[in-house]
Amino acid sequence: MESAFPPLKNDLMLRAARGEETERAPVWVMRQAGRYLPEFRKIRQSHEFFEVCRSPELATAVTIQPIERYSGLLDAAIIFSDILVVPQAMGMEVQMNPGPHFPEPLVTPDDVKKLSPVVDINKELGYVFEALKRTRKELDGKVPLIGFCGAPWTLFAYMIEGGGSKTFERAKTWLFKYPEESNALLLRISEVCVDFLVGQIKAGAQLVQVFDSWADELSSHDFRLFSFPALQYISRNVRTRLAAEKVPAVPMICFAKGANLSLELLAEQGGYDVLGINWQIDPAEARKIVGDRVTLQGNMDPTVLYGGRDAIEKAVKRMAEGFKSGKGGWIANLGHGITPGVDPEDLRWFLECVHKYSARS
Repeated sequence: MESAFPPLKNDLMLRAARGEETERAPVWVMRQAGRYLPEFRKIRQSHEFFEVCRSPELATAVTIQPIERYSGLLDAAIIFSDILVVPQAMGMEVQMNPGPHFPEPLVTPDDVKKLSPVVDINKELGYVFEALKRTRKELDGKVPLIGFCGAPWTLFAYMIEGGGSKTFERAKTWLFKYPEESNALLLRISEVCVDFLVGQIKAGAQLVQVFDSWADELSSHDFRLFSFPALQYISRNVRTRLAAEKVPAVPMICFAKGANLSLELLAEQGGYDVLGINWQIDPAEARKIVGDRVTLQGNMDPTVLYGGRDAIEKAVKRMAEGFKSGKGGWIANLGHGITPGVDPEDLRWFLECVHKYSARS
């Protein structure tokens, strides 16, 4: 399968994800192909958001934009898509205007009947697989390509809330009022996520990440009850499926945003090679918790990118010192996605500082 693609020239990200000591930390940025880039905004002027996702040609072009702009500074590309393509594949309508909106969210457990009873992942999300294949070829081995999906709890919350939320009143009502039905839906979403990730790996993804963007909305108790089982189900079943189909395994990353009280659980039992952390935990403290069992990814506060070059440099230096304490791999990133108002040249400075301060002496 790999022989169908150009040979990889920069394997720093893969080595770090496997826990190997690297000459410096590899670096990529969540949402690196996005609205802060003028070249991305130009494409969006004539194409609706999900149109870009569904067009392999456009998705490839957007994925490669930051790799070309920051030539030699980024160590991975992430396929341009969205976590909400999974609810779409399950039969729900999702609009982007400008944020995500579900015209018909799930109101009661009875509404689960509206979802497609069977999801043909190749039919519904084949455009992502085609984008991955195309992007692998056009990257020409410069950097590895990351595939991804949303975590079941995060997708569950969107499907019930109908969009983003400050209180998560509707989704949490389901968890506490209908725990059995909630876990059944979370499992159903998990099964689609497994199919989707396996399909992405078979299409050429060299790493995959599971985004649990709303993990910090759950107490550690409720995270253990509702989110963690689904995350563990995905890691175990993706690996089992790949082995059964004789497809080489790839590193798996879990970014459970803000689930800092559950790092020990995730490191010990989650089944992921890499754990992403947000900026609300000190890297040295995270390293003490996980030891060398997993590679850590993160974690500068994205809003530091608005603070100017001195602030960025100080933050990167401090971050590097924290991650380099103790044993274990480190992948440099932000503690969440880059925001639309960032000056692209300030991101360039962040990347240059990572190269400088993460280097092994």
